[in-house]
Amino acid sequence: MKGIVFTEFLEMVEIKFGLETVDNIIENGHLPSEGIYTSVGTYEFNEMVTLITNLSEETKIPAGDLIYAFGLYLFAGLANSHPEVIKNYNSPLGLLYCIEDHIHVHVKKLYPDAELPTFKILDKTDTKIVMVYSSSRGLYRLAHGLIEKAFEHFGGSATITYDLLKEDGTEVKFDIVQNG
Repeated sequence: MKGIVFTEFLEMVEIKFGLETVDNIIENGHLPSEGIYTSVGTYEFNEMVTLITNLSEETKIPAGDLIYAFGLYLFAGLANSHPEVIKNYNSPLGLLYCIEDHIHVHVKKLYPDAELPTFKILDKTDTKIVMVYSSSRGLYRLAHGLIEKAFEHFGGSATITYDLLKEDGTEVKFDIVQNG
């Protein structure tokens, strides 16, 4: 997993829960990296699982809710780091429609070894998109938060529902309807 994800996650934890919480989740994790991350490094996915699990235990907030909150937080960090990607779109639905063909292509150029989820578009209209998220990591709640923030970025909102196609969250159908 790319280091930028770790650095953004720990930044969110510090802002929302404080530096002591960051220290606790790292120290209690016995992580191979010892919690030292650079935005350009690559780290084991299991380290992120450990950090999220430890944060959940420390805050008593379900891990899924923390992952969703991180998706909400992460959008701004990615948008600030790579504004050239988002400036090509004038709507959130346009951005979502091009995840595979443009955004993930751009990510792969920057981070060739990134393991990205896939999004298969099942239906698209001017106000709605239906897509299937697939990833062995099952971070669909992260995707949900990112999708929601994409709408906010463009000054709108959406009704986002999802159905787990696989119980472990590795395949999830999102129904996204733009509000207003």
